[in-house]
Amino acid sequence: MNTVNNLANTPKVSPAVFQRSFEKPVLVPLRSLLLLPLLLIGCLMLMTLTACGQTEYQTIGASAAQRMIEENPGAVILDVRNQDEFDQGHVPAAILLPVTELSAQAADVLPDKNALILIYCRSGNRSATAAQMLVDMGYRRVYDFGGIIDPPWPYELQQD
Repeated sequence: MNTVNNLANTPKVSPAVFQRSFEKPVLVPLRSLLLLPLLLIGCLMLMTLTACGQTEYQTIGASAAQRMIEENPGAVILDVRNQDEFDQGHVPAAILLPVTELSAQAADVLPDKNALILIYCRSGNRSATAAQMLVDMGYRRVYDFGGIIDPPWPYELQQD
């Protein structure tokens, strides 16, 4: 009978109050909402990387470079050696822009950051440096075909 007396003395709770006490806490949906901005930021970062295109330059061989030159008449062939080296022999239609002047003159000499750019030097060291510099400046289609002296370029060279 004690149990009956205890129940009789229990305050009465309306059904609406009783139901609310068992509902899920409001914080669970808020946690989900907090994740939404993180997901959106992640998606935006991925889209930005994809939209920017290439984030690294590609290293190719002489035959691939020659094929790209033949198939893309608008390609920029960039010689990053010095003037004396250029005058001794260069790939036909090449533009001379020494690696030492690249940072200062790239925007003027290479205004289109979407242009196909094929870079070379004497042995491949300066062309690799220049290729990375261009990618860092936002150029998207950069290909380094190394040196034309060491190893020797198997195709035509032009002398000035």
